[in-house]
Amino acid sequence: MDGLKKLIVDQTNKTPQIDLNHLSGELILSGKSIPENAAKTYEPVFNWVNEYILRAKPVTNLRLRLEYFNTPSSIWISKIIKVLTRINNPDYMLLVHLYLPLEEYNEINELDDIKDSFSPITNIFQNTMLSVGLKLYAVNNKSEIVKDALVLA
Repeated sequence: MDGLKKLIVDQTNKTPQIDLNHLSGELILSGKSIPENAAKTYEPVFNWVNEYILRAKPVTNLRLRLEYFNTPSSIWISKIIKVLTRINNPDYMLLVHLYLPLEEYNEINELDDIKDSFSPITNIFQNTMLSVGLKLYAVNNKSEIVKDALVLA
């Protein structure tokens, strides 16, 4: 991709680790996201994603491994997902991976619960050209994945 480079930003006490790789299609946000200025944290990600969708990989994996995020962060993450759904190729796929504590994962046991819990994300998926999937992971206290389920594809 001409001009598009990997975007890596180190984690701080209030901002997530950001690792966006255009060569692999792996886009990872992990850690806490409670920045005082969410625009400063997420605007570079938003701009990068706008470039990425022009020459996206056939499978894009957005991995949201956030322990905690505040409302301004969720707004920016929603904007980023919305941009990714504009990948204009019906043969391509966007997989959004959400990592939840085991207790929360176990509480979400019915399809209606899942739709209700994640409606802000799944509403963004409507009217997209590409295929979109949502995969949930249950993580234990050691951040190890102990369960997973593909809930939307």
